[in-house]
Amino acid sequence: MIDQVRFDKTKEEAEKFYYSIKNARCPYFKEVVNFNVKGLDHLKFKDWNKARIIDDQYRRFKLIKLAPEVIKLSNTLQGFTLVNKLERRKINSRWEHAMIVVKYYEFVAILNDVRVKVIVKQISGGEKYFWSIYPFWRAGKNDSKRLLFSGNPEIN
Repeated sequence: MIDQVRFDKTKEEAEKFYYSIKNARCPYFKEVVNFNVKGLDHLKFKDWNKARIIDDQYRRFKLIKLAPEVIKLSNTLQGFTLVNKLERRKINSRWEHAMIVVKYYEFVAILNDVRVKVIVKQISGGEKYFWSIYPFWRAGKNDSKRLLFSGNPEIN
């Protein structure tokens, strides 16, 4: 369990760093990937108004400095998911949910001896933006074997 003072300091540093990044040019896309508030919110929340546990947020905040580097160095796509999904969007000055095609692009890299997965999200032909970063493995509960993360990129 992370103590609150350490968490708050890490969160503050991560947010300051995140706001300093506007975008990163990705060789795979041959265009920029934006770093907007949606990506930062996803580091804090699993879904709208549903916060991640502190340990999960802390882990992502500690890794955020690697995200632009992974994007800048990525020439190969490691995963792709295409889904129809209800997305919360502001339409005519009010929030609504609409069914939209969403694309998730996954990039894996080892930087500073840390293996991470970075997710880039694109909604219905719009801009590509940073969505998430997380360690690409974790220790098993019953033993110390490393397990690969897998599953839905929306909630990871």
